[in-house]
Amino acid sequence: MSSDSSTPHAPPAVLTVLGELVVDLLPDRDADAGPAGTTPHFIARPGGNALNVAVAAARLGQPVRLMARFGRGPLAGNLRRHAELAGVDLGGAVNSSDPVSLAVVGLAPDGSADYGFHVLGAADWQWTEDELAAGWSPDSRAVHIGSISSWTAPGCEPIAALAERLRACGAALVSVDPNIRPMLTDSFGNTPADVRRRLDRLVAASDVVKISAEDLAWLEPDTTDLDEAACRWAGRGPAVVLLTDGGAPLRVARPGGRLQRVTPPAVKVQDTVGAGDSLAAGFLSGLLRAGVTSRTALEELPDDALASIADEGALVAALACTRVGADPPTRAELEAAQS
Repeated sequence: MSSDSSTPHAPPAVLTVLGELVVDLLPDRDADAGPAGTTPHFIARPGGNALNVAVAAARLGQPVRLMARFGRGPLAGNLRRHAELAGVDLGGAVNSSDPVSLAVVGLAPDGSADYGFHVLGAADWQWTEDELAAGWSPDSRAVHIGSISSWTAPGCEPIAALAERLRACGAALVSVDPNIRPMLTDSFGNTPADVRRRLDRLVAASDVVKISAEDLAWLEPDTTDLDEAACRWAGRGPAVVLLTDGGAPLRVARPGGRLQRVTPPAVKVQDTVGAGDSLAAGFLSGLLRAGVTSRTALEELPDDALASIADEGALVAALACTRVGADPPTRAELEAAQS
């Protein structure tokens, strides 16, 4: 396996996460909804793709820098404190006068989540080239880009340009997670065609893509063969594609390589909020800890080593599902589950 760590005392590789911050309002299943059942109780929890990935990776001991736009509102401070408690570096964050994004979460009996978003004019999609240039750290060896901010204007354009520059110069691995939210793909300036076009650009500039079967069903409604889809997406630019399918095996595909499957551990699911984000954090942290900080190193990583890193990511996601909300495990908790 190729490693980019040139000396034993090289500083740890930094993972930068770029994206949104969302307050998740989760139903309190133990609370009374009132005599008429019309006053359900909700608990406000920090969330959003970028914050979830950053916190999950930091809890695993990975140095993490979060590039996010902190909006205003009574819950804004909770988002910042959540990141700080995990040890996330907020040096790339921007303070904005725009509002914080809000998601009202519905939970099915099996713990799967449905979302209603209140995000019009939110801070998350207003990135500028100057903000990204000022927030980027040259210590970063991987960047994770995903979800709504990656395919919503105006911020998606400078985000895509950053991904293309990093891919071209090889300064950092580029990871992309579409994390489609269908109700937002045809609202406040988005159209389905816009979203698909913007994601095509990001996937072409990526080294790692994590995509769910649900995302694929929206992007390619005629696709039924997930094995074929994973292999086909691996030919669109990335060196590795991770295709998740709930509790079914995780598909791991490489261009021209053999499709691998990683079976996630069976756990008692509380909910699936943040599960995909936890998997991405576990996988990217595993790559960086293994010294994989370039496209070449990723391409040279043996299949068995790649499967082992994907397996650890799947375990991180499974452990997150055993708790309410986006509450990923620490490194100690992960190692205890592995023993």
